[in-house]
Amino acid sequence: MKKRVISTQSPEPEAPPDSEGGRESGGVIAVARAMRLLEAFQLDDAFVSLAELSRRAGMHKTTTLRIARTLADARYLVQREDDGAWRLGPAAGWLGARYQASFDLNNEIEPTLRELTRETGESTSFFVREGDIRTCLVRVEGPKAIRHHIRMGEVLPLEKGSPGRVLLAFSGERGEPYESIRRAGFYISIGEREPEIASVSAPVFGANWRLLGALSVSGPAGRLPRAKLRKFAALVTQKASHLSYALSGGAQRHAPVRTQWHP
Repeated sequence: MKKRVISTQSPEPEAPPDSEGGRESGGVIAVARAMRLLEAFQLDDAFVSLAELSRRAGMHKTTTLRIARTLADARYLVQREDDGAWRLGPAAGWLGARYQASFDLNNEIEPTLRELTRETGESTSFFVREGDIRTCLVRVEGPKAIRHHIRMGEVLPLEKGSPGRVLLAFSGERGEPYESIRRAGFYISIGEREPEIASVSAPVFGANWRLLGALSVSGPAGRLPRAKLRKFAALVTQKASHLSYALSGGAQRHAPVRTQWHP
């Protein structure tokens, strides 16, 4: 006759199904919920109440509070004393800054310039602002024998030429033509810096709509009348928007560049 073995230990309870949304069963639940809580913050949030965070993250308030306090211990969240609302902490900002710094901009910018040169047949450049000047950071020469030559690293004035005007406009310069540039989202220049040179440029942004630089197509004015530059403008703004999306880590997905700049 077989003896019946009776365990003196309480049976381990089965893990309850995830009742707070999301497919967390395949990973570490606490980590997944912490990520959901961090992702609940939006770009325009200052402080967010516990109830609102709980709603956005799809978690019970007690769970939200427990995770928020743990994240606060690591300085990823900060709680306001008077009403208990929460905001992202310095550790979250440091992590974001390291993410931005990890980009090799040339790996994103140069392929875009090559595409733009292939589609327009003209030289393309990416300019950045450094104080009261602009610098050509990346350059792709066009295939035509007669073309506009600029060396990478060359320093040029801000107030002459479409790249400089765009950089000034989206840095907050007041008056005309900068108000019009912000409304249009691009600028066409013919003979501003050199009589025989024409160009069209559009702004490129990083995370939080921080201005990174200006994307430009340029060439001889005789080959690029205003009507042709206007056709190029749509392509340049499209490439600038795609580049902004890539360099921001996807933050600029939902809106065109020109409507999201805030002075």
